[in-house]
Amino acid sequence: MDMPTTFYLMLSPIPTGKIFLIFGLLLIASCQEPQPKATEITSEFSRVNYNRPDATAYLGVGLWAWPLPMDYDGDGDMDLLVSCPDKPFNGLYFFENTSGEAFPVFAPPVRLGDAIPKVQISHTGLGDPKVTIPGALLQDFRASLDSKPEALFPIDELTKDLGKSPRFNQWKMADYEGDGDLDILVGMDDWSDYGWDNAFDSTGNWVNGPLHGYVYLLENIEGEYHNRGRLQAGGEEIDVYGAPSPNLADFDGDGDLDLICGEFLDRITYFENVGTREQPIFSKGVFLENQDAVIKMDLEMIIPVAIDWDQDGHVDLIVGDEDGRVAWVRNTGEQYNGIPEFTAPRYFRQEADHLKFGALVTPVSVDWDRDGDEDLIAGNSAGYIAFIENLSGGPDPSWAEPELLEVNGEAIRIQAGDKGSIQGPAEAKWGYTTLSVADWNGDGHQDIIFNSIWGKVEWIQNTGEELKAPQPVKVDWGNQTPPYPAWNWWKPAADELVTQWRTTPFAIDWNEDGIMDLIMLDQEGYLAYYQGDTKAGETILQPGQRIFYGENGATFNNKNEVQDSGNGLLRLNASEAGSSGRRKISFVDWDNDGDLDLLVNSLNVSLFENISQSPDKVVFEHKGPFTELMLAGHTTSPTFVDWDKDGIWELLVGAEDGHFYYLPR
Repeated sequence: MDMPTTFYLMLSPIPTGKIFLIFGLLLIASCQEPQPKATEITSEFSRVNYNRPDATAYLGVGLWAWPLPMDYDGDGDMDLLVSCPDKPFNGLYFFENTSGEAFPVFAPPVRLGDAIPKVQISHTGLGDPKVTIPGALLQDFRASLDSKPEALFPIDELTKDLGKSPRFNQWKMADYEGDGDLDILVGMDDWSDYGWDNAFDSTGNWVNGPLHGYVYLLENIEGEYHNRGRLQAGGEEIDVYGAPSPNLADFDGDGDLDLICGEFLDRITYFENVGTREQPIFSKGVFLENQDAVIKMDLEMIIPVAIDWDQDGHVDLIVGDEDGRVAWVRNTGEQYNGIPEFTAPRYFRQEADHLKFGALVTPVSVDWDRDGDEDLIAGNSAGYIAFIENLSGGPDPSWAEPELLEVNGEAIRIQAGDKGSIQGPAEAKWGYTTLSVADWNGDGHQDIIFNSIWGKVEWIQNTGEELKAPQPVKVDWGNQTPPYPAWNWWKPAADELVTQWRTTPFAIDWNEDGIMDLIMLDQEGYLAYYQGDTKAGETILQPGQRIFYGENGATFNNKNEVQDSGNGLLRLNASEAGSSGRRKISFVDWDNDGDLDLLVNSLNVSLFENISQSPDKVVFEHKGPFTELMLAGHTTSPTFVDWDKDGIWELLVGAEDGHFYYLPR
């Protein structure tokens, strides 16, 4: 794992009557380290729970869900195992179906061990399900997990033809040609044409190539596998948009095996077998659709798995989504436009356990509903913004399920589309909303000020009755051309604030004049102060001033290391393009000395203590992260709370796994 070995979660209580599961888990546990309680994390952080035993929530792990649907406990119904390779919620988790229903409320997750990277499951109809990783079959999976890999075929014999090592390398098993043995389909993506970063021309066209997603056939001949190359459909190589996730099954019920593939984005492609069971020939791929629309998952980096989930004779799809949720895409058994008709994704539920909102969650603690306790307003990687109500108050609150904020009945969702991410069109469905909450226009209601994947700073007005559509935060640039990051292909309007992407706009009345100001990274990554003014009844910012300095090194680089920038100015990210921005900040008087200190995302959160302040110069001393616990693979997002109302601030951190981590004092 990429985190301290002490960071493990205890197995949840096992329901009585599950004899198979008890013996299986005891066998697994005998080979692993002891597991601490799920609500406790070493290094003093604890994961925040719903604290509502009778509530339900979306089933979810952390960032990235690789589902393994199967009857894991042998009781005749379908359970879910989900491998989650992120930080800090890394693990292979078991969600038990305790009701036997097709759409149950699953039990909370039981951690079986570390995540199994790139794991896949194949329901072949020939014996038990086959669980594979790149190049190997995992023997005796239920009892041994990934400890008994059996080599199948050399991985490098396939990857040598790719320009780069594949990000997705997915091995599935099926009797391809109906001869009674199991062949292998390998789905691999190729990023060599796409590159990754900063490849737009001046009009917003992506000048690099697309993502590629190929499917290879390894034919089983008397127990040895032979590479038959890339599969074709419609006379051409199958090439989906990355992350192929191949699934071979009789989806249309005609007796031969068809192919369904996922992709890096959100759609699912169907390739009908128009040949025979013994000699498959695939037609050109078409996206799955039903009478409502093309079927799309809510996020991207999807992982579809073929299985007859409800055991009705029609092969369904269980699909893992990027934010850790898992959905059932049911095969109705009917046809629509000549292809099998599937329902829209229906995301599974579980007994409410850890509080969670998507992935890369960015919370702000605020009494949003004005009932005297601290609620949460939060963004996430999907571009949503949610209200999470504190239902009980007190030092260990109970929480409502996140409620998506809406404008005119539609959920607020910021997305990159084809042109909004500096890292290209493969990030079309991400939004990375990061925010602060303040009375921006002075009308007595708390508004939301946010940045996103675009780097465009906007605000959502709260009238007290409703939320208004996002509108730009305005800056009086005077005769100055509005600045923007050098790598942006697009330019801001004359009064817009455009800065680095995915970095928090912290709204605060810094100079205490009764008008909201803004502090955030400017277009070059320096922490800047945008003083607020009012014109015609609206808040207008002045151009940013670099008044923040570092005492012991002033540049905080992309590896969370502090270096000397030469001029002492506090530069929280000196990187460019896709590595720019990404800083999540908050200001609070952490040491109770009367001035505001700075909290910055790092491996968890780092403290910059305010040691000197004048109107034109504020000096911070970097004190380092609060603990050594790794909460970030990509990023965290800090806010501060006083749940016990003792007048001393505590730390609340939104992590990339979508969970919230609390550090008491």
